[in-house]
Amino acid sequence: MTALQKKDFLTNQAYAIYDAATMPFKNQTISHFALSDSLTTIIGKQQKQAAIHFWSTSDIVILGMMDTKLPHLADGLAVLKAQKKPYIVRNSGGLAVASDTGVLNFSLIFPEELTNRITINEGYDFMFRLINDTFKEHEKTIEAYEISDSYCPGDFDLSINGKKIAGIAQRRLKNGVAIMIYLSVTGDQKQRARMLQDFYTAGLQEEQVKWHFPKINPDVMGTLEELLGVHLTVQDVKEKIIQTLRNRHCTIEPGEYTPEVLRLYEDNKQKMINRNLQMLKEYAQKELLT
Repeated sequence: MTALQKKDFLTNQAYAIYDAATMPFKNQTISHFALSDSLTTIIGKQQKQAAIHFWSTSDIVILGMMDTKLPHLADGLAVLKAQKKPYIVRNSGGLAVASDTGVLNFSLIFPEELTNRITINEGYDFMFRLINDTFKEHEKTIEAYEISDSYCPGDFDLSINGKKIAGIAQRRLKNGVAIMIYLSVTGDQKQRARMLQDFYTAGLQEEQVKWHFPKINPDVMGTLEELLGVHLTVQDVKEKIIQTLRNRHCTIEPGEYTPEVLRLYEDNKQKMINRNLQMLKEYAQKELLT
């Protein structure tokens, strides 16, 4: 296979599906990140089928590692505590996102051949095309560009009419690549944005620092339900995504929780615990790290 014959993972691909609703361990935010890393490692090792990993959470703030550099982090975290918002630090870079039952998080996880690697832009494009195909019936243009005054801004923010509905990130481990997205399906997106706006206001206190933190404008963010003008649930969106892949001649089968998956899961869960204890120190919420 040459560089001109790149594989399209959205067509004629076998997918194993993993869903938070069926995983055999405690359903908490830390579990999803540990499982995602485990699946990425195994798929990179086996170099066979791809995977799709769906998960949602109860009300929580997922911090990026950069957020721990805030000069007044304790004050920012105090804002979250005052609003009764739990928080953890995820195992990748970037900035804070709000997650709750109206937000769908999912990853496309692909094997990556040593001689034909998936470029950063190609990885983002797989997710962008999947989302576009899934909602094309609504005849709304979904665009990919940075919404700089959103929370967790990035080059591949997805938006409708200039309002951000999703952010995309990537994580690469041992010849496996995970293309990750949070998709705001329903709920009060402006309130989510206001909460993180308050977090950064308290955490920065107008100090000039070498890291860039967003000046969040809640008006630039919205949900799929709001911007498409249709009633949607997270379950609806999962089913639509799976149907889109089937329409592209992909096969979908339940993922197996093999002994290797479970062993890697325990290892990666401990890494997540250690990371949170190291980066948040006395501010770590240990009840979330069990």
